Amino acid sequence: MASSKGPASPAARVAEMEKMSVEQLKAVKEQTDLEVNLLQDSLNNIRTATTRLDLASAALHDLSLRPQGKKMLVPLTASLYVPGTLDDSEKVLVDIGTGYFVEKTMVEGKDYCERKIHLLKSNYDQLLELASNKKTVADEAGAALQAKLKQLAPQT
Repeated sequence: MASSKGPASPAARVAEMEKMSVEQLKAVKEQTDLEVNLLQDSLNNIRTATTRLDLASAALHDLSLRPQGKKMLVPLTASLYVPGTLDDSEKVLVDIGTGYFVEKTMVEGKDYCERKIHLLKSNYDQLLELASNKKTVADEAGAALQAKLKQLAPQT
């Protein structure tokens, strides 16, 4: 079976695949297809997280414009809101993960969201490139497998 890194150039990768047996090519194709699917799931999760952070950043901006003492609905969960009053629009609680919250100023909260968005977009770009490369390998393995099967068909 090919190493996880594999040859650098597509021509070398195809040449290596041509030396493989049908079973090896099937295994490479299945493995790369599985990896592509996992990477697609990760890309979808990153998109979802980025959207949520964009919404949180917009909510922080909206919150900073409201006057102190303003009555509003406070989200406890995605679908449960309770009535509340804005006490101090300069302090916010930021969810930093696994149920931990940190009190920050409004500016620090916005900065946190922007840094996380930047990190997620950077990770997204890297994963997108990796998924594209894996998809190319899967397509090459599929083409090599089809060629092998076509070669073997007249002999049987």
